[in-house]
Amino acid sequence: MNVPGLRSPYDQVGGLFHFGRVLDKIRLHANGKLPADYQENLGGGFDGGVCRLLGVKYEDLVVRTNQGGSDDDILLWCFTNGRKPAEHELTILNEYLRKRGWNDVASERLVERVKGLGPQWAGKIHTFFDLIEVDEGRQPRAI
Repeated sequence: MNVPGLRSPYDQVGGLFHFGRVLDKIRLHANGKLPADYQENLGGGFDGGVCRLLGVKYEDLVVRTNQGGSDDDILLWCFTNGRKPAEHELTILNEYLRKRGWNDVASERLVERVKGLGPQWAGKIHTFFDLIEVDEGRQPRAI
């Protein structure tokens, strides 16, 4: 489903995949524009992984995001109030997020989710990022 104002998980803020998307979901939810399908996993899944890496609680990130400011301002707040990961830690999380579902313990779940999109996508979606892209009307990207 296409959600106006919701970035791709591939879009980076400060070199971190998915962070901008987390902020978009927080902002959309605060404005009553985040579809119900997206609300059940707020703060979990990839959102939770990003928060854990940054050493901030999702609930605190929600409060800070709703106070306003740019994405970079909010990321700097995370570095100050949580932790600033080393470059290699960002790389590890980015690659984990980008490749989740590709030949790992989540592969079976990904295959089941792809079936729900229709047979035309069998063999064309390799990761959860790809699934998100297709589900939101974008083309999947190659690993």
